[in-house]
Amino acid sequence: MATIQIIKKNKERIFRGKKLEDLKQLDVREFSKLVKSRSRRSLLRNYDVIEKFVKKCNERSAKGKQIRTHDRELIIVPNMVDRTIFIHNGKEFQKVEITEFMLGHRLGEFSMTRKIAKHAAKTAKKK
Repeated sequence: MATIQIIKKNKERIFRGKKLEDLKQLDVREFSKLVKSRSRRSLLRNYDVIEKFVKKCNERSAKGKQIRTHDRELIIVPNMVDRTIFIHNGKEFQKVEITEFMLGHRLGEFSMTRKIAKHAAKTAKKK
């Protein structure tokens, strides 16, 4: 998991030694230098898809509409932080609020596709 420090005094959010405000200024390819190798590879191969999604997010949030996606493979970049995205889990869209702790992870990691099994208590047998 990515290392993140939150400084309580100034309430600055820092990811790998850089402030979140500075990270939002970076290009997707520049941000890829700060994440682990698997995420870096995905970011470098799909930077155009991610930039297109971020642009779509900006347009939809400006209009006041929900951001919905089926693409669970997208890597979370700093421009997505503090947004609410509805991610499809195979049946419905689940609401996910993106935080700085999610940077470098995939969207699908936060929208579970399976429910937790809840078994009913055993009932007494009738005679």
